[in-house]
Amino acid sequence: MFKHVPNILTIIRFLLIPVIVGNIMNGHYIEGFIFFTISAITDVLDGFIARKFNFVSTFGKLMDPLADKLTQISVLYSLFAVNAIPFWILGIVVLKEFAMVIGAAFLYGKNVVVYSKWYGKLATVLFYLAIVLSLVVKELNLTGIWANVDLILYCIALICTIFSFVMYSKNLYQGGFIAESDLNKDAQKVVLKDKWPWKK
Repeated sequence: MFKHVPNILTIIRFLLIPVIVGNIMNGHYIEGFIFFTISAITDVLDGFIARKFNFVSTFGKLMDPLADKLTQISVLYSLFAVNAIPFWILGIVVLKEFAMVIGAAFLYGKNVVVYSKWYGKLATVLFYLAIVLSLVVKELNLTGIWANVDLILYCIALICTIFSFVMYSKNLYQGGFIAESDLNKDAQKVVLKDKWPWKK
């Protein structure tokens, strides 16, 4: 039973998404902050337990990052909907995640493991802090320079997430995430199809 705990925590994060979004959209920013923090804690526990006790599963490898992405994008959308953040923050994050999905589709079926790097984790932490600040700003109705403090964190987080995406893309080819033999096989298949279409 204990081995299923990471997957249960992942499912809880999915269930928390509408709760967080609903609270933010209805102006219950403190409640939104509480449930968002609970979601973040389950994320940390999920990864820790899975690695500590080697409870890594196919479900977890697929659903854990999906839960993270959906939570982040949903919360950012709700903040945009209540005029807490500008659209370009949400737009950049969505475009980055869309590019990551394309990359994942490219890697599908290959024996590839992409490990999380410090800059990816830093971007996640910064986004969390920025979102919390946005909720505080809305709850306290802060104005003036205080109303834009969260934007500074968003900008730093976006720089980190773009840097993370660039580094992951680079490492796919230079860091051994894609075996050179696999790329050679793919290239050979293309050549064979050009010369002898009947060969697979």
